[in-house]
Amino acid sequence: MATRESVCQVMNFDKSRQLRERAHALIPGGAHVYAKGDDQYPLLSPGFIERGQGCHVWDVDGNEFIEYGMGLRAVSLGHGYRPVVEAAYRQMQLGTNFVRSSPIEIACAERLAAVIPSAEMIKFAKNGSDVTTAAVKLSRAFTGRDMVAVCADQPFFSVDDWFIGSTALSAGVPRAIQNLTVKFRYNDLAGLEALFERHPEQIACVILEAETTVRPIEGFHEGLQNLVRKYGALLILDEMITGFRWHLGGAQTYYGLRPDLSTFGKALANGFSASALVGRRDVMERGGLRHDKGRVFLLSTTHGAETTSLAAAIETINVYERENVIDHLYRQGRRLKDGINREIANNHLEEYFSVLGREPNLVYATRDNNKNPSQAFRALFLQETIKRGLLMPSLVVSFSHSDADIERTIEGVAEALGVYRKALEDGVEKLLIGRPLKPVFREFN
Repeated sequence: MATRESVCQVMNFDKSRQLRERAHALIPGGAHVYAKGDDQYPLLSPGFIERGQGCHVWDVDGNEFIEYGMGLRAVSLGHGYRPVVEAAYRQMQLGTNFVRSSPIEIACAERLAAVIPSAEMIKFAKNGSDVTTAAVKLSRAFTGRDMVAVCADQPFFSVDDWFIGSTALSAGVPRAIQNLTVKFRYNDLAGLEALFERHPEQIACVILEAETTVRPIEGFHEGLQNLVRKYGALLILDEMITGFRWHLGGAQTYYGLRPDLSTFGKALANGFSASALVGRRDVMERGGLRHDKGRVFLLSTTHGAETTSLAAAIETINVYERENVIDHLYRQGRRLKDGINREIANNHLEEYFSVLGREPNLVYATRDNNKNPSQAFRALFLQETIKRGLLMPSLVVSFSHSDADIERTIEGVAEALGVYRKALEDGVEKLLIGRPLKPVFREFN
């Protein structure tokens, strides 16, 4: 029987190494997002991406990869996706920012309202943290309460104090602010109700994602909505990831939810910087001019309604509707998941390596000989997939991932899992070049 030819490549990262030194001299951490930091990748890895097309990217040393991070999930159609780029370019030629509003702000808001059932009013910004923090502020103003309940099983909601103060990276956040955030577990309605009972008429809002890697138990979402309303709080649904991946109308449409407020971003404009706070008219209007209650300084950002990104967002929604993008994401995610699970079984790694999540947004878990989560084995897997032309901190597919891309990926993962198996037998330290990775949320470097 003929053996399959290895897809392992010889790669040079000299230019990336040189740029790392320059980056760390100028930029704290060497990157502007913690997830892109050197501590999140193995020693032998591309440090800087120079260009991308579809789902393929090229680093500064000329190495080519199939990417499965897709701009931290912000790129759902593909890098340089021409219809979106052309729409942004047409708008760019007309001007990007004016002293008063542009009609495209209304056009983009109307497109979002047409696909998101709970979007009675809309406010644009640039980042996810902008709009989640605005949602929290609005909830506090509307309810007259100060506390926030966040889902403890979900990793990130904002760079701002109300959330970061509840993590291991709480340095710089006053204790008084830290004490205003409490946590509950996903799928645990009794635990959430206990929080409400422990802090009567103090919790302004409950914020969570509809789903991450754990599926909701039967009745959880309905019970969650009823519970939040019973205690007079607002429900905020963070749709940064689920929006434009689970369903064009977000996970709230997929599950039939009706949050009071929800936040969208990432894939909203296929990598262009755009985010949105949407929600109930009576709540959102507190940040407006047509009421007689106390005014809320909701969102007032110079670049929030920058026209180029709004044009990109409109065209992204148009492409989703024309091309059935969501179906493609599910189909290719399922193909990838099935292929990797097959190779996990072939290498008898079921207890050591897992594919998690829903098909449009897959991630993986790495475990050591004792079946404990392992950053060393994660580093090894990344190292070995990078050698095979795959850049996969996650397993996130895009509309540009073809069947050929998926098949080539499965071949590379199969070889990487063979090395993983050997590391379990001989010791990961013998095969990993350099140091293990580190979790982002840690108190010290």
